[in-house]
This record gives sequence, structure tokens and C-alpha cells, in this order.
Amino acid sequence: MKKVFTTLLLTFLTLSIWAQGMSALDQLKVEPRKAYGTDYPYVSQPTNLTKPPKGYKPFYISHYGRHGSRYYWNALLYNTLDSVLTTAHNNHQLTAAGEAFYEKFTAAKDELKTGVSELSDLGWEQHQGIARTMYNRFPEVFKKGGNVLAISSLTGRCVISMSAFCQELVQCNPKIEIREQSSRFTLDGVVPTDRQNPLKRTWPKSKPRYEQNRDQFKGDNSLREKVIPRVFTSTEGLPGNIRRLGEDLINLYTSLPNIGHEGMMGNIVTDEELAQQWEASNLGTYSWLFPDQNEMVPILEDIIKKADAVFNGSSDHIADLRFGHDTCLGPLTILMGINGADKDPLDPYEVKNCYQSWETCKASNIQLIFYRSKKSSDILVKCMLNGAEASLPVPTTQYPYYKWSDFKDYYTKRCNSVK
Repeated sequence: MKKVFTTLLLTFLTLSIWAQGMSALDQLKVEPRKAYGTDYPYVSQPTNLTKPPKGYKPFYISHYGRHGSRYYWNALLYNTLDSVLTTAHNNHQLTAAGEAFYEKFTAAKDELKTGVSELSDLGWEQHQGIARTMYNRFPEVFKKGGNVLAISSLTGRCVISMSAFCQELVQCNPKIEIREQSSRFTLDGVVPTDRQNPLKRTWPKSKPRYEQNRDQFKGDNSLREKVIPRVFTSTEGLPGNIRRLGEDLINLYTSLPNIGHEGMMGNIVTDEELAQQWEASNLGTYSWLFPDQNEMVPILEDIIKKADAVFNGSSDHIADLRFGHDTCLGPLTILMGINGADKDPLDPYEVKNCYQSWETCKASNIQLIFYRSKKSSDILVKCMLNGAEASLPVPTTQYPYYKWSDFKDYYTKRCNSVK
């Protein structure tokens, strides 16, 4: 798995340099795997960071990260494909490519079914890499050691992601003291929608405005039908919902790089084909995440509350870390308007310019880096999305740095507006 991770890293490090400043569609031409969307495996970006204003140094970090790469989240996918492929094989209904796929799937199916929803080795390595990059980029925060609180979803893959991240930080500097917590007591700050959250509330939902004009979108979404005859000579008599079979095959394909099984499906699906239909897929992801943005208000309030506690001296944390899911990080990105994700355009063709589904990839993360100066009372904050400096809808004259007072005022009003 480490060999796979290294290969991905060396490939994507070069590609990500070219991706900066490119349109979404141009990025796909360079790296079509981004069309995997929320299945895209995170790779660190070699980004040149903007120097802070003179005299300012980082001293505190607030973070929200999605769990790393994992096996498919639902056993139904593996079980359905096992049943359909086995029946087709026994009935001689597989193409040559289908037979080759069947053999590789059969050899791996016990592992796949056992691993359902669990973090893969790559997922562990992703969080190690993110932690070490954070440490190396902002050494002033960590060099003297200090206390860190890390909280996680109750789900195993998030707990293990947290552990990987925290272990790496301590390896960087043993003076760092980290308390890790996966508890119902802290769910409101990391997964407020969890049914076990004792503070769970009901929040208003809304659809993105582009859905009013969805019929104007003419994007390609035909791949689901194209892949079936590449695997099966006939679907007659096969079990299950044949109409979903194409989607199941695509979902398996995009999940495979996360667990070290690239190549299992041969050319049944290609990255270039996925890139051609990405814009339609991206619209679907935006429609899925957009309505839940208000439910992430407790996370944003937790960020503000814990940062304030550091600034007024009631907390001695040098960092607050959170580990959860795409169902939280995606809507939080929209709620905060990171890189314009909250623009909510009427034109469906404009959605790709304000939100790209690969930004909610495996191990995706939001980092807020706080700076202070001995010569000024103003605390500054910079937002980073997946390792790259990101914009916020907060007024500033020194992007990518924002005054904490302006940040707090803007987002407090944003939170209060939906209560």
C-alpha cells in the first residue's frame, strides 16, 4: 500500500502544481481522476503559501478533517456485484472483459466484504501526511509543545483517522500532549446530525437554486448504460435491480484506488469517461450537500467558541482537531462559503465554478490558521482547504488573511440567521 501511496503522491504532486488557477474542466483534463468526486483519494499539494503581514506568526490551528480512504461504505454494493457476477459467470453471460473482472473480484471479495466501511492503509497514511505537513508548515505553533484536543465521530474509520493524525504530530514533537475523544459529549462539534447527539436540533433546509433550471442542463450521463454490455453479453435472468447495475459498477471502480485494487476492472470504466460526465455528477453532489449546510452551524459555533477561549486565556490549546465525514465537511464548506461554495447560482452550468466535488474527497480538510503580532492587537486568520489557501466571503484588504474580529462577526451573524 505504501508503494501505491508513493506512486499516487509523485504523480499528483506534479499535476497539482499545474492545477492551481485552472478552471474545473481544465483540471479534469490534467487529472481525470478528480472526476471520482468524493471518492477521490487525497494527496498533499505542494503549495506556495503567502507570507503573513510583517511581525505576524501562527500560534493556533482549528481543523476539520474527513476520514481517509476506506472500503465502500455499504456492504450492499459488494454483495450485489458478487451475486450478479457469479450468476452471469455460471450462465455464460460474461464478456471476456467481464470474465477477467469476475476472476479478480472473486479473489478479493472476502477482503472487500470484511473491510466494508473501514479505513484502508492509504487512509491512515493520508492523515499521517496531512499532520506532518501541518507541523512543517506552521512550526511556530508546535515547536514548544502544548495541549491539543482531538474529537471524532463515533465511527471507527474516523477514530482511526484521528489516531493516525495525532500519532504523527507526537512523533514530530513528543512535547505535544493530545487528548483524543470519541464521545456523545462532543458530537455537536464534529457530527451534529448524529442521532446519538444529545444536543441534536432541527435546522431549516433548502434546495440549491439551479434546480429550478435543471432541465436546461444537457450534460452527458450515459456511462451507466454503456458499461453494462462491456461486462455482460446478456442481463436476462440476473438477480437484483439491473437498472442500478451500471451505477454499481462505476461506484466500485471509483472506490478501488482507495483500497489498493486499481486494475481490477480493466478498461470496463475509464477515468476519461468519468471526466466527461463529471459536471452532471457534480450537480448531484451539490444538491446532496447544499440542503444540510445549516445543520453544520454547531461545528462553526464550536470553532468560534474554542478559538475565543484560546484568545481570552481560558484555553491553553495550540490546536483543536475534528474528524468526521463528507456529510459534514461538504455542507460546512458551503456554509462557510469557502472558495465561493455558497454562491448558489441559478445557472446549472455555473455550479462547477463555485463547488467541485473532489474538494470533499477522502481525507479532505479545512484548516484555520491563526496569527498574532506583538505590535498589533488584531488576530488574523487564514483558511486552507485541502492544503491550499482558500477565500472566504469575509471582507479583507490582505487576502488570504482576515481579521479575526471580522471573521467572528460575519460567521456569528451567519449562524444566528438560521436559528
